[in-house]
Amino acid sequence: MTSLLRRLSVLLLCLVMTSFAAGPASAQAPARGHGAEARDMELVGHDDLQGRSAYQPTIHQQRGRFIAYVGHHGGRARNPLTGADEDHGTSIVDVTDPARPRYLAHIPGIAGAGEQGGAQMARVCDRQSKTYLLRTLGNAVPNSAHEVWDVTDPAKSRKVSTVVSGLTATHKNWWECDTGIAYLISGDLAKADPLQLGPSGWRTWRMTKIYDLGDPAKPVFIRDFGLAGQEPGSTGPIPVAHGVHGPIALGNRVYFAHGTSGEGMLQIVDRQKLLTGPKEPTPATASARSSPSARPSSRR
Repeated sequence: MTSLLRRLSVLLLCLVMTSFAAGPASAQAPARGHGAEARDMELVGHDDLQGRSAYQPTIHQQRGRFIAYVGHHGGRARNPLTGADEDHGTSIVDVTDPARPRYLAHIPGIAGAGEQGGAQMARVCDRQSKTYLLRTLGNAVPNSAHEVWDVTDPAKSRKVSTVVSGLTATHKNWWECDTGIAYLISGDLAKADPLQLGPSGWRTWRMTKIYDLGDPAKPVFIRDFGLAGQEPGSTGPIPVAHGVHGPIALGNRVYFAHGTSGEGMLQIVDRQKLLTGPKEPTPATASARSSPSARPSSRR
């Protein structure tokens, strides 16, 4: 009996000590939503991108490898590969083995903080047996631009062309890899409020410049495009003054998203007519200005 009581006492003591040991751990456990959590996924690897902020990543399969092209907001940081301080631009990372990503190169961008500088957008296409990066250069700083780089060897990129420069606004582009047609979100307003027009005369912060980049070294301008009431020479209220946010082309349709934080509009356009049709607003589109569903406009 005494032996049984002794064993029960030891068991009780162990339980008490276990509860005390578990108590502080439970009290220190992070509240839900504040710790690392995963469901139906697992963090495999990561790269700190030299401490640069990341905006638009594009993953491209080229020559048996998967390469990440990451666009950055404005800012400045040291590039350990070159030992130089560089304006945030485009990071190029080999992610073929996602558990061991390898940082290959950084293409510097343009000076400017946050949304102003950097090289925020990245699109990648294979053309003529080579791989090309189409990127924005700057966003809300003078002389922003769109440019193309040869990244066939992603560790040794080479600039091929500046498609268009002298801009004061850029944003999310779209590049058709099969045809080479590129839809470049652009703007050159000198000032939005009060309105001061830039060289093009467009009355919106952003419109679309369409180029044929079938040969990325020799860009061919096709047309400008926006909403009726935004084009040069138009008068009256400006529809969606902030302009277009980004396009997506699929089949014979191009979908343009207009507006930022308000005045939202989805514009669905016949691609063939967009590329080969009239470059000026037609009577039908001009009379449709009061209809949010159809207000295309364009200029050469």
